[in-house]
Amino acid sequence: MTASTFEFGLDSFGEVATDNGRVLDDAETVRLLVEEAALAEASGLDVFSVGEHYRSGHVDSATPVLLSAIAAVTERIRLGTSVTVLSTNDPVRIYHDFSTLDAVSGGRAQLVLGRASATESFPLFGYDIADYEALFDEKLELFMRLQREETVTWSGAFRAPLVEQRPRPRMRPGGIPTWIGVGGSPHSVVRAARYGLPLMLAIIGGRPERFAGHVDLYHRALQQSGRDPQPIGQHSLGLIADTDEEATGTWWQYWEPVVTQLAAERGFYKPTRERYLAEIDSGALFVGSPETVARKIAQVARALRLSRFDLKYDVMHLPRQARARTIELLGREVAPRVRELLSKEPTHVPKVIPAVRDILAD
Repeated sequence: MTASTFEFGLDSFGEVATDNGRVLDDAETVRLLVEEAALAEASGLDVFSVGEHYRSGHVDSATPVLLSAIAAVTERIRLGTSVTVLSTNDPVRIYHDFSTLDAVSGGRAQLVLGRASATESFPLFGYDIADYEALFDEKLELFMRLQREETVTWSGAFRAPLVEQRPRPRMRPGGIPTWIGVGGSPHSVVRAARYGLPLMLAIIGGRPERFAGHVDLYHRALQQSGRDPQPIGQHSLGLIADTDEEATGTWWQYWEPVVTQLAAERGFYKPTRERYLAEIDSGALFVGSPETVARKIAQVARALRLSRFDLKYDVMHLPRQARARTIELLGREVAPRVRELLSKEPTHVPKVIPAVRDILAD
């Protein structure tokens, strides 16, 4: 990775926005996402990604449909998912959805596959959370075979077998770019390396540098698996405004109630003002002016040897004006500044990689 090729993306979880204090309805928020993707392209960003959630206040439950609408109003920006919950999706259906998206967008489709941190999709689609790991392993194996093989004969525990199936429309040779999203599990890191897939680190709290061990493990596992080096990206939350004070005040107003709710549901830390400021200073919140955010991204990019950074820019009821300003500033000011900083001190991948046989054998 060189500074000039460092990529910037936006991630949305389809969270409902406000406009002058009025909460947009679901349909308005869907249309807003299409507008924001067009703005992201106009601002020079590389990727626009949408998640997959089944919660009140989120409108990203039909991601391929939404991305196809975005494809119709954009020409260059690549279109992906900040997460596709592979465990509760059918790999054949995903293949058809994204091969079609890739066709209509002129080869701009990509995916981040994950096991799900929010588990609402398991009961919704009739899956047992006890099969969390087995579902993902089996479905990833099938999805990658569908992408990489001309015809597939396959059988497993969670869906009907396939006999010499050749889904259409066909993806490009080798399939579309497919990343594995990792929230902290070393085994997920090794799984990505075994398949030779890029790694997307979902870092939503604490010092990002603590993931350096995962990055080392990933490079070692790639080498042990005989795979070529692959990109590493980071997904984190934040907001960019003209000044640090504006950004800090705005994000706290809308982020605090969301994290308070998550703390009650999942046992997350309670969002005190002191913890919030610490996350901005040295943690996983990228909140501030363009210069502040650019310097922090460059610092983390060096520490984790990143080649891509995705900012999750929407949070429940954040005003659409603040969302738009973040998009514009990320593309027009932060991205070029980060590339400038990295050109002075680039990231490096070590040449000597020790063995990880014990982990790979698990």
